[in-house]
Amino acid sequence: MAIELPRLHGLSPRLVPAGPEPSRGRREVAGLDALETPLIPTTSLGRRAWASVWPKLLALAIVLGAWEAVVWTGWRPSYVLPPPSAVLARLWQELGTEGLWLAVWTTLRRAVWGFGLAMTIGISIGVLVSRFRVLRSAIGSLIMGLQTMPSIAWFPLAILLFKLSEEAITFVVILGAAPSIANGLIHGVDHIPPVLTRAGRVLGARGLDAYRYVILPAAMPSFVGGLKQGWAFAWRSLMAGELIVVIANKASLGQLLQVNRELADSQGMLAIMMVILIIGIVLDSVVFGTLEHRIRRKRGLLGA
Repeated sequence: MAIELPRLHGLSPRLVPAGPEPSRGRREVAGLDALETPLIPTTSLGRRAWASVWPKLLALAIVLGAWEAVVWTGWRPSYVLPPPSAVLARLWQELGTEGLWLAVWTTLRRAVWGFGLAMTIGISIGVLVSRFRVLRSAIGSLIMGLQTMPSIAWFPLAILLFKLSEEAITFVVILGAAPSIANGLIHGVDHIPPVLTRAGRVLGARGLDAYRYVILPAAMPSFVGGLKQGWAFAWRSLMAGELIVVIANKASLGQLLQVNRELADSQGMLAIMMVILIIGIVLDSVVFGTLEHRIRRKRGLLGA
C-alpha cells in the first residue's frame, strides 16, 4: 500500500510506502549478515548419515584386519588371543542374554550420576576461580595437579572412606572428571577477547548477566572440550572402579570383565571390552558430537 505526498516547493507528487522504510544502516548490516551466513549444502538425510558412518566403518575394518593378521602370525595361542570372528560371535551371543543388559544399565547409571555431580562441581569451581583472582592464585595449580593425578591412585582412600560401596566409585569418578571440566571453563574464560567483555559492559551486561550473555557463550567451545575430556576421565575412572570395587548383586561391565579374566575366558573378556568401547564411541558421537556441531553452526564454521 502506498500514499501520495502533496506537492511541496514545486516538486511533483510521488508514491512512497506507507510503512516505515528500513534505514540505510540496517540494510548494510543485513547485507553483512548475509555475507557471513555459512553456505551449507543441502543434502539428504541418508547421504549425511552415510558420510558420518563410513569413516568409522572403514576404521573398524582396518582394526579387524590388523587383528586377524596378528592372529595368523601365531604370536599367541588362539585361547589367549582369539580371532575377531570368534569374539564377534561371542558378542552376539552375549547380546541375547539379560545379564549383559543389566550390567550395561548399572554402568551407565553410575556414569551419568557421577558425571552429573562432577559437572556441577566443576562448573561451580570454574566460575569462582575465573571470577576471583585470589582463588586462582590459591587453587589454580591445585586443579591442574588433580587433573594429572591417576584415578586409580584415589581408590585406596575411597575404599578407606566409603568401604566397598557405590559411594567409593562415585567419589573417584568425581575426582577424575571435575578438574577437567573446571579447567576447560577457566581456559575458555581466559581466552575471551577483551573487546567482547567491554562491549558487554557498554550494553549493560554486568555481574551474573555478563556471565550469562557474554562470558559463558564466548567460552563455550573450550568448555565443551573440557566436558569431553571430563567424560573420558569419568568413563576410565568408572571402569577402574568396577574392576576394583565389586558390589554383590550388582553386575556391571567392569565386574563381567574381571570375572572373564579370572576364568581365563579371553573371548568373553574381549567381547565385554568391545561393548565398553562401543558405548564410549556412541556417547561421544551422539552427545558431544551433536553439541559441537551446533556450536560450530552458530559460529558459522560449517561452511562449504
